[in-house]
Amino acid sequence: MRKILHSDANAFYASVECALDPSLKEKAMAVCGSTENRHGIVLAKSELAKRAGVKTGMANWEAKRLCPNLVTVPPHHEIYAEYSRALHRLYERYTEYVEPFGLDECWLDVTDCRRPATEIAEKIRTAVKEELGITVSVGVSFNKVFAKLGSDMKKPDAVTVITPENYRECVWKLPCSDLLYCGRATTEKLARFGVKTIGELAAFPHNLMQKYFGKNGDTLWRFANGLDDAPVARYDDIEQAKSLGRGITCVADLENGEEVNAVLVALAQDIGRRLRAAGLEARGVCVTVRDNALAFVSWQQQLTEPTQSAATLAKAGEKIFAERYKWSRKVRAVTLSAINLESADTPRQISLFGGDTQEKYKKAEEALDKIKARFGDGAIKPAVLLCDNKMPEDLTDKEK
Repeated sequence: MRKILHSDANAFYASVECALDPSLKEKAMAVCGSTENRHGIVLAKSELAKRAGVKTGMANWEAKRLCPNLVTVPPHHEIYAEYSRALHRLYERYTEYVEPFGLDECWLDVTDCRRPATEIAEKIRTAVKEELGITVSVGVSFNKVFAKLGSDMKKPDAVTVITPENYRECVWKLPCSDLLYCGRATTEKLARFGVKTIGELAAFPHNLMQKYFGKNGDTLWRFANGLDDAPVARYDDIEQAKSLGRGITCVADLENGEEVNAVLVALAQDIGRRLRAAGLEARGVCVTVRDNALAFVSWQQQLTEPTQSAATLAKAGEKIFAERYKWSRKVRAVTLSAINLESADTPRQISLFGGDTQEKYKKAEEALDKIKARFGDGAIKPAVLLCDNKMPEDLTDKEK
């Protein structure tokens, strides 16, 4: 029998902020987007804030109304990523089979470990608390789906075991929506058949699940009946990401190409830095625009050569937008994505006519990375970002 763990960091963003500033531990606190911006929502909340009714995804003003003494802090995504890497390194002490599921969740296959799975789960729970100052809830089971359900059952800082003997008692009473990959539309459709719990889903005729829900119906039926046999992938074997992007909702609607270009430059700075950190290059660029009527449109274009350069990405994005957007409405939100990613170590042909432009960009931007690492993100930036614009402060670093 397999021994699978699912470790889920409790209120990850909020817990990291409390680890960095212990004075927050005794307060109702939440990690939020800027209150001054239209995208200001609760990204994570502490246990005290949760008890006051604060929920993830809630608008900042609504959270403050429910919890007047709520302390809000801005997100620090780079720090969260470092904590995530630290969690992975800790998990790898026990097994090489560590499969991330977002920043704060991982599956571990400890089948080959001599120690009991529950003992390993307890050691992980204790080590995370002592070494990183945050907590995890760990599910222990014989497959990935039930291990994940287990990590959700007791929070925070707990271990839950689901076995072949007790899963009917533990799992079947839960709502279908708790099952992995059972989204809102599927949950609503199941309810129309009178299927509301995982147990009712497990008892639903297999052939009808396939008939009415297709391949996903077969998958969900197998999950509900404890038949998930998906392996836990090794971290190094996980398929490389095909795209990397960043988007923002602006403080006010953008009215012309110059304002949009400033946003694209700011987004490209972040994407270029992340590409260099990951050792990746992009062979294409995608621009997605949402207008003030909330309609989306997206375009993409291949690049003449792979790049990590923020300047190249921004110029490509500006060209795409200028050629394709018709300005029937003002722009509310913009997303820039680097697509068709490949390793920066991939051999490529250098031009025989002139210097290697991308290599020059790379050296210049790596020098900028070093300056920012030493003096802060606001130490140096494109001049366009020093002007008054409609971007949120967490993208322009105006306060610095």
